[in-house]
Formats: sequence, structure tokens, C-alpha cells
Amino acid sequence: MKSIPTLATTMTPFPYSIDINEPLKDAIDMMEKQGFHHLPVTEDGKLVGVLTDRDIKFVASPFSSASLEDELYVKDIYSSRTYVVDIHTSLDNVLKIMADKHLGSALVTKNEKLAGILTHNDVFRKFADVLIKLKAKPDGNDAA
Repeated sequence: MKSIPTLATTMTPFPYSIDINEPLKDAIDMMEKQGFHHLPVTEDGKLVGVLTDRDIKFVASPFSSASLEDELYVKDIYSSRTYVVDIHTSLDNVLKIMADKHLGSALVTKNEKLAGILTHNDVFRKFADVLIKLKAKPDGNDAA
């Protein structure tokens, strides 16, 4: 392998985001339509947190005092405690922190603006690519 993957080559660039004051229903619709589990949350264009499918599932559970039938907004359930990293942070450091803290995502910024999101699925895809490259022999034949 010639080079170690970087955060920029592993993350999902230019992710969707939603404003903190939008109805929760709009966020749910966007997440379902696009098929993702983490949605960066902004306020006046500034990154403030993340909304996850886990947050939404909790509201839908019997353990929540709220309900998806209530008139909820993103600000009512999003998490402001999120892992935010600069795009130039080394991927190995980001992955170590995500694993140690059991995090499903990291929000990636460049010049303090949202540039991407790194999720466990992004990492799985990149790791699979690395393994495929390692498995291939220099003559182009696949190793058994």
C-alpha cells in the first residue's frame, strides 16, 4: 500500500445538514429519503450538533416523555455534544477516539465550516478497499 488513507478521502464530503429550527418531521423525511443515520445540525449556518436515528428512535420509544406525534423541532432532540474534527486531523487519531468513545460519527470541518461527515459505514467501506488492494498481487492476480 503506497499511502495511508486520510480523513478527507474516507469521509462523506458535503453532507446534507438541517437547521436547528426545522420541524423534526422534515429531518426524519430527509434521513429516510437519503438513507442515512446521522444528520449535521446548523444554526444560522454554523455547525451546532448532530441528529441521529438513535435520537429519533428514543423519542418514538415508550421511555420518552415526547412522541413523534408531538410538534417537535430538531432543536428538541439533537445532540450538541458531538465529535468535531478538522479535515487535516489524521485518520488514525480520529478512528481511535471514535472507537474509545463508542461514537458513530465525526463531523468534519474545514476553516470552521462543515466539510464532511465520517461515519462507521464510511470507515467500513474504506477498510474494505484497503483490504482488496492488499489482497491483489502486483501482477494483477488476486491472492487466494
